[in-house]
Amino acid sequence: MDISVTSCEDDTSPSTPLSFPFPFTPYNIQEDFMKNLYATINEGKIGIFESPTGTGKSLSLICGALKWLTDFQQKEREAIEAIIKGESQTQGDSGEAVIDLKKTPTSSEPDWVLEFDNKRAQMEKNTLLIEEHKQILKREEKLQQMRDEIKQKAIVKRKRFSPTDKSDMSQPLDENDNLEKPADSDEDSLLVADYHSDDEMTTSCDSGEDDEEDAEPHVTKIFYCSRTHSQLSQFVHEVQKSPYGETTKVVTLGSRQNLCINESVKKLQSQSLINDRCLELQKKKKEKKEKHKEEDQIKSKRKKTSASGCPFYTAGQMDTFKYRVALEVLDVEQLLSIGKELKACPYYGTRYTIPSAELVVLPYNTLLHSSTRKACGIRLDGNVVIIDEAHNLIETISNVYSVEVTGGQLCRAHSQLSQYMTKYRSRLKAKNLMYIKQILQVLTGWIRILGGKTDCPPDSQKTGPETSKLFTINDFLFATQIDNINLFKLQRYCEVSQISRKLNGFVEKYQPTVKTEADHAPKQSAMTRFLQEVSQKSNKETKQNASERKEEEWQTFSSPLLHIEGFLLSLTNADKDGRVVIHKQDFLGKSSIKFLLLNPAVHFTQVLKEARAVVVAGGTMQPVDEFKQQLLYCGGISPDRIVEFSCGHVISPEQLLPISLAKGPSGIELDFTYQSRDQPKMMDEVGRVLANISNVVPGGVVCFFPSYDYEKKLHAYWESTGLIKRIEMRKRIFREPRKAGQADFILGQYSSFIEKCSSGGAMASMNGAILMCVVGGKMSEGINFSDQLGRCVVMVGLPYANIKSPELKEKMDYLNATMPPINGKSAGQQHYDNICMKAVNQSIGRAIRHKDDYATILLLDQRYARPSVQSKLPAWIQTRMQTMSRFGPAFAMMSKFFALRRPGLTDKHTCVAPC
Repeated sequence: MDISVTSCEDDTSPSTPLSFPFPFTPYNIQEDFMKNLYATINEGKIGIFESPTGTGKSLSLICGALKWLTDFQQKEREAIEAIIKGESQTQGDSGEAVIDLKKTPTSSEPDWVLEFDNKRAQMEKNTLLIEEHKQILKREEKLQQMRDEIKQKAIVKRKRFSPTDKSDMSQPLDENDNLEKPADSDEDSLLVADYHSDDEMTTSCDSGEDDEEDAEPHVTKIFYCSRTHSQLSQFVHEVQKSPYGETTKVVTLGSRQNLCINESVKKLQSQSLINDRCLELQKKKKEKKEKHKEEDQIKSKRKKTSASGCPFYTAGQMDTFKYRVALEVLDVEQLLSIGKELKACPYYGTRYTIPSAELVVLPYNTLLHSSTRKACGIRLDGNVVIIDEAHNLIETISNVYSVEVTGGQLCRAHSQLSQYMTKYRSRLKAKNLMYIKQILQVLTGWIRILGGKTDCPPDSQKTGPETSKLFTINDFLFATQIDNINLFKLQRYCEVSQISRKLNGFVEKYQPTVKTEADHAPKQSAMTRFLQEVSQKSNKETKQNASERKEEEWQTFSSPLLHIEGFLLSLTNADKDGRVVIHKQDFLGKSSIKFLLLNPAVHFTQVLKEARAVVVAGGTMQPVDEFKQQLLYCGGISPDRIVEFSCGHVISPEQLLPISLAKGPSGIELDFTYQSRDQPKMMDEVGRVLANISNVVPGGVVCFFPSYDYEKKLHAYWESTGLIKRIEMRKRIFREPRKAGQADFILGQYSSFIEKCSSGGAMASMNGAILMCVVGGKMSEGINFSDQLGRCVVMVGLPYANIKSPELKEKMDYLNATMPPINGKSAGQQHYDNICMKAVNQSIGRAIRHKDDYATILLLDQRYARPSVQSKLPAWIQTRMQTMSRFGPAFAMMSKFFALRRPGLTDKHTCVAPC
């Protein structure tokens, strides 16, 4: 269905009605959303868009942004056609495709020279545009040809009633296809290349792939990013259902871990190992080709064997995959299926599809990290960036650029690199030896500041009591005695020489030993060793499990140098923009050094400057003042370039009942501050609240607690007092697990039990279930508690972060020193409050997921009555908020709320007597 709204374009364009294709009759707020989104992109501004969950935010983003893109493409085509026909450039936005290249007059150049230069530059630009237009048309012809071929194959397949006529390309892979041949016996591949000058060499990854990408013109596109792969998949499904699902070229980017189809690589499981192995296979394939060329030229007598590289990565396969993906909108699962069918790598195939794609769907890290953007061939110039679920964007950017290395990783890297240098010392050039020694010096300094030594195993070195200490970047360099080393040159050497990949190949081939505790243990007699072995057998399983956990936690990388290079790069930030935190544990292996980014605007500014327009969207963007101050104003964005849009919910006022409650059933004031929340009377009171509302709330109650520890303590206390048994007479209690992998199982049990209660399959006295969750946990974001799954959301206390955290204190001090006060509060205190309220908003946003849904929200803490706290809640909740000082009236309101929606229910429920 098409709707018409008034255009909000700039003054250079006439006001014309806009028609937004939409799959159904949109809400009024969706019309406003698309109208403002179109205007924001068209005017090249920065938009902050807030639309509550359940209001169709994703569809509004899709239809509004892609409507602008189709209009822009039409104007581009008209401008290029005018150039081809020799017509003068049209006025208004249609001239977007032709850049005004006129030079500014100067006193040193005559007018005729300026006019000649302008004409020549314009001719060159027009020639380039025409050439790119021809390439795009040629690409479209090839896509259409492939569409016709696929349709013809589908017809033939249906006629034959059998899939046996598939070509070899679609046959299932033989397991042997994925098996790698033995590594090259020639050790030249493990040597770093000659490093003659700091300014000469370019990385090997600058050639090949980038050349292919540069040869293909990039069309104007929209980059859409979100936090998780599941959210990206949901967005792609919305695109498929939208009016643009059949006409838009969409590609989804992901990590190697999600897109790799080479079983021999996927089985490594660790993302870092998968990345290293993938790059190693590519390198071997290139080396093999170069080696065969040399052998043909010099007719070498000795035939060298080499690994074949990845069988899914060839130019022909990538080209076929690229065009096949452009034919329809595909999610990650479908990309994997097509990759297996064509025997083509989906990871690199999707990257090769970027130039021709009109909508690129990608994770946060890929877009926000500059090095990753460059590696993927992502160009933001002139394109639109949409960042969804952006409520935690400040923290996300800080986390992307914050790096932590452990003492175990540092010791392992030092040991491996020392053995590498010892083995190849005679074959390495002086420049290489100098930089390798510098890396070893840096590693030694970092190990020393943790209180350790390089010649002892990290797991046996005691580093004293647990302490944390902060340094500025410069102070850290002085403390580790590496202030005399040029870190910029050292980082450049690591990038160009690819020393981490060489070291990884060395470790993989030779398995160099790293000093362990056993190496330093005193020699024992045979009888002693025998008795120890006998005693260890009984504890074998326990020790194996502990060893596996330890290995999983601390031994993630075969060679940790690549990860350590990330920490080295972080030290090249400006001294004022970051801090270094030293965390000392009992043993060196678990001690760590962490770089903490304090100014995320430093890295986000590049995105703001390069992109045509940037839109950040979310269900709850409040509070927004800090967001503008830390990311936009600090990035040089003027207030007149910022557009804010916030809409209400599609539900009527009667469908939501939010209550802030100051006192419990027995009249005790609800105060869940850290000092009071562990008191027995406070734990009893929150238990009474849950016991009472269990009688009147049908279906599911989702209850959020500040931390896992507090949830565990409350549950244990309620078990000891018998409250759990009383609550479970009405509602079964489920608990959120700490391990993310078990969350889906608990959610399944929770939803199935509520379904049984609704259908009468459970006990007659049972009316639903309670799910005990944790703020910031798996259940607090991205989970849909719609309808019966979330008729009531309870928030116990205000989940403030640990004020004693060194990182948080340093961040607050930094904000106080660099930012102006906001609404009468210091910037640091506002940041502290905002962290808490963002978590609250995300948690209570699990309720109300569509226009026919209804629910209650219960905020348990007397502090929720404060205007300063309520002002940070979403507007659609603020306007409906009921501030109650006593439990009785609040309970009556909840009882009436659900009675009006259940014909068979009356107001007969009364408050349970305090226990």
